[in-house]
Amino acid sequence: MKALLLLCLLMPCAVPAGQAQAQNQTLEQMIVRVKPAIVGIGSHQKTRTPAVQFIGTGFVTGDGLSVLTCAHVIDKLLAANPAETIGILTGQGDVAQFRAASVQALDPEHDLALLRLSGSPLPALQLGDAADVREGQAMAFTGFPLGTLLGLRHVTHRATVSALTPVVLPSANALRLEPKRLAQLQKAPYTVFQLDATAYPGSSGSPLFDPQTGLVYGIVNMVYVKGLKEAAVTAPSGITYAIPGRHMQALLLKHP
Repeated sequence: MKALLLLCLLMPCAVPAGQAQAQNQTLEQMIVRVKPAIVGIGSHQKTRTPAVQFIGTGFVTGDGLSVLTCAHVIDKLLAANPAETIGILTGQGDVAQFRAASVQALDPEHDLALLRLSGSPLPALQLGDAADVREGQAMAFTGFPLGTLLGLRHVTHRATVSALTPVVLPSANALRLEPKRLAQLQKAPYTVFQLDATAYPGSSGSPLFDPQTGLVYGIVNMVYVKGLKEAAVTAPSGITYAIPGRHMQALLLKHP
């Protein structure tokens, strides 16, 4: 059985690719720069041990109080204990701190969620113009694969944009397509980035960025899995998908 598995466990205006937000840097330098803006997405519950848990990734953009992540990450948190407080984790390792956040908007069609923080702003990443992305382009994404299992320690993967492909590919047997996905295909399939890279549960919400400029062009949200969903960890396919940044820009414009 083959399936697509959702990876659950600035300003809103686009910046042309030629107008980098800073002088081109090496990936090593860029990782240091982007890490403060990349956060864990999870919840806090006083009666739980540990009180804070996280299952996904997000990143700060705009004025430093807006956080983008995947809708399926937030859906899973909302479906859990109502006593839980949704929020983000900042920092790294044992010095991680939890900050409560409100769910400002959900875009299930594009698997996007927008959270809003209060208090002091955090370092933010800028969005690039996803229309400039081409097949063969080098990218990177940073997040928290496997979530709590590996802890709040940023992990970066290199990636190549291997294809621009419809969000749902027709199957040899239409019965293998879930009704929701089939309806989406028939309605208006949109283009996503197929990446030659390995992502894991917990990587959902990781920003896909240019390793030289740091501009964000997409958000990682699912992987291709052959067999059961557990194969995403035990036998990763090395095929990952990301939602293009224009859908994030649209969400930010609707909810400034």
